[in-house]
Amino acid sequence: MCLAIPMRLLEVQGELGKVELGGVLREVSLVMLPEARVGDHVLVHAGFAIEALSEAQAAETLALLGEVMAAGEAGGGDGGGGDGGHG
Repeated sequence: MCLAIPMRLLEVQGELGKVELGGVLREVSLVMLPEARVGDHVLVHAGFAIEALSEAQAAETLALLGEVMAAGEAGGGDGGGGDGGHG
């Protein structure tokens, strides 16, 4: 399963950006999203900002991810690290 995480763009330096979520900072490539601006929410996958989101979309996505994580913990699942029977 692939997962993209909404993060807020804090800095832009050329084709690189610094993003943050919950106090965690990461450097990402903006090559696929050159129109991204400081303050934007972007979906980050594999080190790339791949899509811009509204603040409401980012909040909704984070809430859904939180529900999935909570369900995995309550169900005693493998935390999503397995292949789900695929492969």
